[in-house]
Amino acid sequence: MNKLLVCFSSALLVSFGNAIPCCSQEEAKDSQVVIRELNEYWNQVSRTVREGDFRGYSDTCHPTGVLVSGIKQTSYPLQQALERWKQGFDDTRAKRIKASVDFRFSGRLHDATTAHETGIFRYATTQNGKETVEYIHFEGLLRKTPSGWKIMMEYQKSSASEAEWNRLAPSKEPTP
Repeated sequence: MNKLLVCFSSALLVSFGNAIPCCSQEEAKDSQVVIRELNEYWNQVSRTVREGDFRGYSDTCHPTGVLVSGIKQTSYPLQQALERWKQGFDDTRAKRIKASVDFRFSGRLHDATTAHETGIFRYATTQNGKETVEYIHFEGLLRKTPSGWKIMMEYQKSSASEAEWNRLAPSKEPTP
């Protein structure tokens, strides 16, 4: 029994000792590729909002995606949210308003085909010279599809402050 315990303990130590470096160089490189792809995804979302590109924005959403609003205590299909947001995109495209959205992250979990992103987004609109800015805590659950990353669930958790926004660093491209 003691011999078995010693063998098990030794195996455990060897296993944990080898596991301490959590990622191989290949896994780290793969992770950097995914972060780069996710950054491109969020840049695409920002571009479509800024340009009023409704079709492009819709293409960033999974067709069966869900919007969850902690602020309004509701949950419904993203397609329904898109219908509601379409006028804002049309107004932006027609230059009746200016809109922008930017993202900062406090947590980024992913593998090669799934991601859970946590952070704050800053949504700003300017109409008739008056700017309105909202900061929203959010979580995004994404899935990589043959046509690129798609948001499956957007959880707009709660309002955030500008101070909370400023505490999060802007996204940086991972270094190769």
